[in-house]
Amino acid sequence: QVVFALNQTLLQQESLRAGSFQIPYTTEDLIKHYNCGDLSSIIFNHDTSQVPNFINATLPAHELITAQEIDSYFRQELIYKRNERMGRRVKDLLEEHPEKSFFFAFGAGHFMGNNTVIDVLRREGYEVEHTPAGQAI
Repeated sequence: QVVFALNQTLLQQESLRAGSFQIPYTTEDLIKHYNCGDLSSIIFNHDTSQVPNFINATLPAHELITAQEIDSYFRQELIYKRNERMGRRVKDLLEEHPEKSFFFAFGAGHFMGNNTVIDVLRREGYEVEHTPAGQAI
């Protein structure tokens, strides 16, 4: 799986460099949608948008299975479990120090797809609101 993932990543990078493959959004797009709180935007709708995409229709059946296994592993380990840990840390801090005020800042990756840090906190009963850029807290 590691060799497969490395080969697919290198192929994608070579395609990017050759101009035969383009990322569907720019860094500026990500920043704009993050700042606007537009987390349901099309670029934030895919669970795998923050991990390499190894699944494509041109893969042979046995490689497609490998790609799906890797995608599932990345989604579980790098997204869902990470957001669960971070959400629990926020919850624990809030509960351990109810008299204190906190400011938590997360990278955009913690708000992409399903099972985000916000989802974890809302499941725990917290109300989470977006503060747009430039708005006083």
